[in-house]
Amino acid sequence: MNFNRVAGLGIASIVLFGSVVSVVVSPEVAEARPAHQDTIVANKSKSLIASGNFVKSEKATTGKAKIVNMNGKRYLKFDEAFSTGNGPDVKVILHKSSTVPGNIQEGNYITLAPIQKFKGAQTYEIPENVNLDEFKSVGIWCEEFNATFGYASLQNT
Repeated sequence: MNFNRVAGLGIASIVLFGSVVSVVVSPEVAEARPAHQDTIVANKSKSLIASGNFVKSEKATTGKAKIVNMNGKRYLKFDEAFSTGNGPDVKVILHKSSTVPGNIQEGNYITLAPIQKFKGAQTYEIPENVNLDEFKSVGIWCEEFNATFGYASLQNT
């Protein structure tokens, strides 16, 4: 096989590939798409179900909790302003009452997951079999001491 011929094919491939890429990202193509198209797609795939602001129970707890539907799945999201006290065995729960008592009783709540972190934005998936109509609040709960650090009453949208 001739080296010049192989080198020529390689260069031709690069030129051809480069021209395809330039067509895909050309300004004409970008201008043809409405600037708000991404926003429209995002709004169709994400909807707010309920939200509420955290309040203190046993420990200072701040921030906002939202339940959203994204692409057919439901998630509990805490915003960047979320903060609560540290503790052992802390869980994120959904509670049947709009206010979560200091000591909770079995049957009145479900545990979503252990808390990911004590400050900042975080997301928890809500299982499909959970009927959100039964739960009126989100709680930050220390299972070891049965102590509610704080909670957010959820308001449906």
